[in-house]
Amino acid sequence: MPSFANCLRFAVVAVALHAQWGEGEAGFPTTAGFHFVRLEYRDLPALSRGRGWWRQDWPEADAHFAQGVRRLTRIDNGVPLHLPLTDDRLFDYPWIYATQVGYWDLSDPEILQLREYLNRGGFLVTDDFYGDREWELFRHTMARVFPDRPIVDIPAHDPALHVVYDITERTFIPGLRHLRRGPDGLIGVSPQATSPQWRAIYDAHGRMVVAVNFNQDVGDAWEHADLPEYPEKMTALAYRFGINYILYAMTH
Repeated sequence: MPSFANCLRFAVVAVALHAQWGEGEAGFPTTAGFHFVRLEYRDLPALSRGRGWWRQDWPEADAHFAQGVRRLTRIDNGVPLHLPLTDDRLFDYPWIYATQVGYWDLSDPEILQLREYLNRGGFLVTDDFYGDREWELFRHTMARVFPDRPIVDIPAHDPALHVVYDITERTFIPGLRHLRRGPDGLIGVSPQATSPQWRAIYDAHGRMVVAVNFNQDVGDAWEHADLPEYPEKMTALAYRFGINYILYAMTH
């Protein structure tokens, strides 16, 4: 049986070919059973950079990961999408992704829509935010969504960690900016002031509804899966987490 790493390398070669075409072509159907959906949101005014932090790693991370999902699973996978939180089409998709959530500034209508989406069975993956200040902003935002639901560490026995791949590693998944070439020429991760955390919010029935990738950058691992400089072990872990979250969202 081909290894995960070999399958992943095959997938990223396909991404290079896909990049020559637009969305909806090169084997990505416009209508499918699953679409990677990136969440659009408004930035905090003091942290806004014009183009929107929701775009970080877009579109490369979405396209790379979608190719990996298509290669490594039997999911009917369509063209990646991005939608505003207030768009009612969101309810057509079981899984959404939001990055840089330490910089978002959700309005009251967006909070209500996100609560409704998650209460109806939707699943949110949050990613790429660091440190106490960004955590506090994210925690405050999610407390507006679910005042009575805490953010907790994901236990090792959680079905989301075993639905496809048995994930036991809790290795830091770095952004490209965290990598350094050492005197020996080998790529390593520079020392970090924060530790990686895998956390979640659960509904009243114990179903995970929000996966929280804190102090790490899963999106970068998807985006740079074809770069020799990015460690394959960390990319493989990022793909395993992402695929598990998708299958969990679609089956639980």
